[in-house]
Amino acid sequence: MTEQIGKIILDLSKYSGEDLYCDGAVEDELLDIVRSYSQAEYQQLIEQRGSWPILYHLSPLRENIVDFVPMTRQDKVLEVGSGCGAITGALARKAGSVTCVDLSKKRSMINAYRHSECENVMIHVGNFQDIEPELPEDYDYICLIGVFEYGRSYIGGEHPYEEFLQILTKHLAPGGRILIAIENKYGLKYFAGCTEDHLGTYFSGIENYQEGGSARTFSRKGLEKIFRRCGVRESSFYYPYPDYKFMTAVYSDSYLPGKGELSNNLRNFDRDRMVLFDEKVAFDGIVEEGLFSVFANSYMAVIGPPFPVKYVKYSNDRAKEFRIRTQICRDDEGKAVVCKYPLTEEAREHVSKMAFAYESLVERYQGSGLSINKCRLVEQGNDCWAEFEYVSGRPLSELLDECLEKEDQEGFWRYFDRYLELIGYHEEYPVADFDLVFSNILVDGDNWTLIDYEWTFGKAVETRELAFRAVYCYLLENEKRNRMDLSLVLERLGITQAQAQEYREREYEFQQYVEGKVVSMAVLREIIDRKLIEPQKWIEKLEADAALSKVQVYEDTGAGYAEENSRFLKQAYVDDKHIELELPVSGNVRMLRIDPAMDSGICNILEMRFNGEPVALNTSRLVVVNGKLIKSRETDGSIHLTAVFPTTDPNINIDIARLQPKAENTLYLRMEMVRLPMQMAEDMARAVRKRIV
Repeated sequence: MTEQIGKIILDLSKYSGEDLYCDGAVEDELLDIVRSYSQAEYQQLIEQRGSWPILYHLSPLRENIVDFVPMTRQDKVLEVGSGCGAITGALARKAGSVTCVDLSKKRSMINAYRHSECENVMIHVGNFQDIEPELPEDYDYICLIGVFEYGRSYIGGEHPYEEFLQILTKHLAPGGRILIAIENKYGLKYFAGCTEDHLGTYFSGIENYQEGGSARTFSRKGLEKIFRRCGVRESSFYYPYPDYKFMTAVYSDSYLPGKGELSNNLRNFDRDRMVLFDEKVAFDGIVEEGLFSVFANSYMAVIGPPFPVKYVKYSNDRAKEFRIRTQICRDDEGKAVVCKYPLTEEAREHVSKMAFAYESLVERYQGSGLSINKCRLVEQGNDCWAEFEYVSGRPLSELLDECLEKEDQEGFWRYFDRYLELIGYHEEYPVADFDLVFSNILVDGDNWTLIDYEWTFGKAVETRELAFRAVYCYLLENEKRNRMDLSLVLERLGITQAQAQEYREREYEFQQYVEGKVVSMAVLREIIDRKLIEPQKWIEKLEADAALSKVQVYEDTGAGYAEENSRFLKQAYVDDKHIELELPVSGNVRMLRIDPAMDSGICNILEMRFNGEPVALNTSRLVVVNGKLIKSRETDGSIHLTAVFPTTDPNINIDIARLQPKAENTLYLRMEMVRLPMQMAEDMARAVRKRIV
């Protein structure tokens, strides 16, 4: 009862013969891709097809959530709910063996084809409860990545999540870990306008899943409560940002984000979203109040010993030769260190150059007062990384922000001038760090330290260009910084507008150099075409529409129309374009004028009744408009009138006298009014031969 795809064995002994969970045609598309293309081509296909499922299942960024986990080739891993293999490849590269379990055969085939060269992967297809009893009890890691929330579906019963964990715990080796990556039901993105990831509805988790559904996510306290019920003795939490699916950074309780760091928030690709407030600004306040663990969008909960890793940042949306992972962890002596690892073979050279950059910058800035964070290159077997000292202090960007918030111009310029003095030391020296942005400099009293010099080049660069780039990046990161007067900065640096434009163009070229041909995630979001809905703009538009979508009625009893004798009709619009009126008309009214809107557009008169009797709309000169009027015969023989109004004061005049009124009358009118831009209405009116009915 097995099948082999490449070097991977699929165990089908527990497979029911039918995939009970399927996403339809997209899985056929995925299967075709993994059969026909190499993994190196996935990124290009993601960009070309602009499809959320293709991005979600095939993006290499999905692997970030387990890439930082300290697995070794001696470790055995169980991956429950392996699906299409988004993280299986990363696990296979890191661990000695990987056992996958998934309900779907088609998804397991996708997994097998994309990782067909992996000799250390076995995939069990079938219901977890049927497969679980035959699994060994010596796994070093059990991975539930986007799976724990489906515990009710996997297990059922009154306490499915507790039972799920208790079953899994039996299969852990001594000292082993269970990894749970899951959304936080109170993640800030849900308050800000993202739909719940599993149900696609607004505020479902926040409202505690009142509408039901198969999936449940939890707060940190909710997860800890489940862990306690299961007798878990040791657990820790990590915070993937923006969330665990396309994580670019992960924080921990021993290294939480600082103010200004969380600016990468428009990262939902599955559905449209509302934008109820600025998440970056909200996160800044949350960070200041020490509430990040409550409102983080996702968790990586670790049951078992904590990781030595405190913080990780991924830069793998770059060209292959620059893809790296930066992490803060503790060395064998318990001291914090910063390490940069190459994520591709091509990036090894980029990382190895950092130690040389350190030596060159130390030589240039010797005696300046600017310290360079120490770096050494570490090589162990086939691995290499750059190791830096962990430096304390506050980012210069944060200090400048405080000055702007306090309107302390003197303090701002004092920091800025000191920055210029330090970075301009030995300007003519043929070595320059092009990335001397404010966030890369830590200030601790009088000690200023350059902590990151990844982009150091063997040539001299003018101080004013380096400073301009720092200011340019500083402003782009936060709109609040626009209170800084850029013209004063340019004047202080002696930069003309033409030179500033030249520097901007160089910055664009530099970004292209770093990114290569890789399309950024921000651009991918536009390609996938997920809309950003801003309710405030909707409200303003609705208010504007309401002001224009009003019906005004005038009566002429012999003295002509008069504004003071007109009236606006409430609730004349039954929806955004349909009008339905039933007007009392006295016997002394000769003409009735109806203005269907306060804007240009096109109006269809669909039905008219007078005293309950249908009015033939082709009656001679019954209706006169201040636009272009045409009549059209429908298939049922009825006549509709259409009026094109190239004016913001459209009016429809009805000759009531021709309808032989009584002392008291009722006029019923049903119309459709579509507002149009003036130019479009004028073009349509010119194309219509004037007709009066």
